[in-house]
Amino acid sequence: MQIAFILDPLPLLKAYKDSSIAMMRAAQARGHVCFAIMPESLFVDGRDGQVDVLCQALPLTVSDDNHDWYVAGEMQQQRLAAFDAVVMRKDPPFDAEYLYATHLLEIAERAGAKVFNAARALRDFNEKLAILRFPDWISPTRVTRESAKLREFIDLHQDVILKPLDGMGGMGIFRVTPSDPNLSVILESITRNETTTVMAQRYIPDIVKGDKRILLIDGEPLPYALARIPQQGETRGNLAAGGRGVAQPLSARDLAIAKAVGPFVKAQGLLLVGLDVIGDYLTEVNVTSPTCMVEIATQTDCRPADLFVQALERLA
Repeated sequence: MQIAFILDPLPLLKAYKDSSIAMMRAAQARGHVCFAIMPESLFVDGRDGQVDVLCQALPLTVSDDNHDWYVAGEMQQQRLAAFDAVVMRKDPPFDAEYLYATHLLEIAERAGAKVFNAARALRDFNEKLAILRFPDWISPTRVTRESAKLREFIDLHQDVILKPLDGMGGMGIFRVTPSDPNLSVILESITRNETTTVMAQRYIPDIVKGDKRILLIDGEPLPYALARIPQQGETRGNLAAGGRGVAQPLSARDLAIAKAVGPFVKAQGLLLVGLDVIGDYLTEVNVTSPTCMVEIATQTDCRPADLFVQALERLA
């Protein structure tokens, strides 16, 4: 197969831990040819309704060297629908340009391109708000831009996490209590004076045991989660915030959550999904570019990137 990966600039990717690179290595090992595409190279001619791209690497030769991990070929224009599979792996933030890219990808899908994850699903699944589709599995949650409603929620639950809806890697998260002397300033800041909607969730003490990332491939959970354990004195377990990743078998509760979410996200065209679970509760549904493949592969006998490529082979 010819597989196109839409991602961030190749020199910026960290080969020793990047899941996208793990996917490309697995694809190449299985005899497939990889191509790298930058989102800004997508373009469409309105008269024929076809989406073309400028491939940065044609083809992309991927090695096991974590320093010089790729060799790029010549630049070439190609129709997106000509690839056997298109894998959208552009990292957040989910800004206006990301949104426009999903619109162009949907045009390409109508012309026959097979895009994973599906363009419409990427738009429909805000990674924070998506948990509201599964109310039986989440902790007490409120979504609003109004400070009074947030204060009411904080007074009720006493210990609360506030997070922006467009955040990633633990950025912009606050843990607050009713007696916090900076509460007014925090509410003003995170809601931008009540112009930006945010999410409030009751604090889950089990965060000290890790913020677990459960990967779903074609609706099925991998047998291991990566528990991202916060540093001492830190609320956030995200690896980007200094968390320590420890692979561990899924608990019965983890598996129940995954089985509840898996069939739904599969039906929406989401091939790869990363569920975030703290204790017994689902906290996020990551669909843009879920990570943790390399850490799980390093610590267990599970090979997530290989399983992902095998799923591509079945569906493309």
